[in-house]
Amino acid sequence: MLFKKKKSEPVIEFDRETQQAILKCSICTGEQVAGFKDRQTGHFTEVMLIRNEKDLDRFKEQYQLSEVAKEY
Repeated sequence: MLFKKKKSEPVIEFDRETQQAILKCSICTGEQVAGFKDRQTGHFTEVMLIRNEKDLDRFKEQYQLSEVAKEY
């Protein structure tokens, strides 16, 4: 096979007490990246590129989130 379908995406540990789920959005290009921001240090851990609403829904489902804040 030339192309293989990914079986599952690796799950990054998410601590709700020390991290916040956010979408980093570019004002210029409109690119959106979902990930987790450490509340104390501000360090951002990138999880996945969001290309459409389906990707965002998958991110929310994977980490049991109801809302994801946007950061520009």
